[in-house]
Amino acid sequence: MRRSSRPRCAPRRSLSPVSVTASQEQSVLDQVPRQLYIGGEWVDGREGTLAVEDPATGEALVQIADASVEDAKRALDAAVEAGPSWANRPPRERGEILRRAFETIVARADMLALLMTLEMGKPIAESKAEITYGAEFLRWFSEQAVRIDGRYSVAPNGQGRLLTMKQPVGPCLLITPWNFPLAMGTRKVGPAIAAGCTMVVKPAQQTPLSMLMLARILEESGLPPGVLNLITASSASRITGPLISDPRLRKLSFTGSTEVGRKLMEQASEQLLRLSMELGGNAPFIVFDDADIDAAVEGALIAKMRNIGEACTAANRFHVAAPVAQQFAEKLAERMGSMKVGRGTEDGVEVGPLIDATQRSKVASLVDDAVSKGARALVGGHARDGAGYFYDPTVLADVPEDATLLKEEIFGPVAPVRAFADEDEAVAAANDTEFGLVAYVYTRDIQRALRVVEGLETGMVGLNQGMVSNPAAPFGGIKQSGFGREGGYEGIEEYLETKYVAVNLS
Repeated sequence: MRRSSRPRCAPRRSLSPVSVTASQEQSVLDQVPRQLYIGGEWVDGREGTLAVEDPATGEALVQIADASVEDAKRALDAAVEAGPSWANRPPRERGEILRRAFETIVARADMLALLMTLEMGKPIAESKAEITYGAEFLRWFSEQAVRIDGRYSVAPNGQGRLLTMKQPVGPCLLITPWNFPLAMGTRKVGPAIAAGCTMVVKPAQQTPLSMLMLARILEESGLPPGVLNLITASSASRITGPLISDPRLRKLSFTGSTEVGRKLMEQASEQLLRLSMELGGNAPFIVFDDADIDAAVEGALIAKMRNIGEACTAANRFHVAAPVAQQFAEKLAERMGSMKVGRGTEDGVEVGPLIDATQRSKVASLVDDAVSKGARALVGGHARDGAGYFYDPTVLADVPEDATLLKEEIFGPVAPVRAFADEDEAVAAANDTEFGLVAYVYTRDIQRALRVVEGLETGMVGLNQGMVSNPAAPFGGIKQSGFGREGGYEGIEEYLETKYVAVNLS
């Protein structure tokens, strides 16, 4: 198989949306590895190539390697072989590699942001925010690498000692989604490296370029061959199934839909794999009548429109106290209707395209269903004609209880507003879902805030703020939104096993 030479990096100059030209776009694309990364080598895929599409135009950006089952097995072979030596590396060394990678990402933020915008569609300003967020996981876990500890205690009967230690879980399979091309990788790769695990990474078919660059940066930062192996493929099930059934694999971490998560759990049960599952969401956004409405609208814009609404943490349904429901909906509609829609590289654009035609059709179908049942579109409500997968920012009022979008994850720029009568009704409506990832609450009554927060069936809550994600905090859900946590002190525990040693002193 052919091995590539390392592409030269372009000068690190600042890119603002207005300054981006076709030649600059091509310069960034030219820096991206297009092969598989296995055992410290860049190699071709045995299934040929696959196209990565620009969702703003529908045109192919580049062709990258398409992995075969044999390629995937070679990647796991490399991870298994590198495992013992990597687990024995001093924690400080593992942390310093992550720290160097963090610094490199920060230094190349402009280039990486443009690359992300090209493959995923979000505006460059949002891409830069994700670069900053994603890099922070590497810095956070570089600091956690040296804080892995155990316990030494006297047995209750005094006859011996109880010693516990933490050790890396072993080779991991990390499957990342398309909506946050870098951050969904760094928050899995960071703790795995810090804990001393080796891994095979499978990024989403739609947005693999940012992860390919992350692999390159980690290679440059001194990560030994075989610790991280990256495979891209046109069919995820074709290559992940054999890996999951391989008895050498020890852990599976997946971010994606609940439907796919269930299937992966079923496969993983054969080997009793250690699992981390960050699955679907249906986030309620609750606004009480004592809330600062302007602040709630600003928080709603963040919670709804971050990432074009294509986020598991996106506010999916807005439950607003009846006395202020119309005021809130109208103000939100005014703000969302004023947002500029277009290609993320264009000056002033705030809303990019959805990821593909399938996602845009789903959003349109959910809106049409709600309107047919009595909802009113205060703004938007339509897909845009022409190239790319654009959908207008939309606010729906008077949304009926049987509207499908109150039950399903929208994953688009649509905000359905529904009124409630009292606190009990609000909490009941918020919890009326199989999902339990995140909820948002706006109120100025501290007693009410604590009651509602405790009553919500979610893994995270944003109290008077529209964003909860933070590398120093445990990210994850309950119910059908999955289990396990990423980030925070809890994040590295997902990649460690506890070993107990009974010490005889008699």
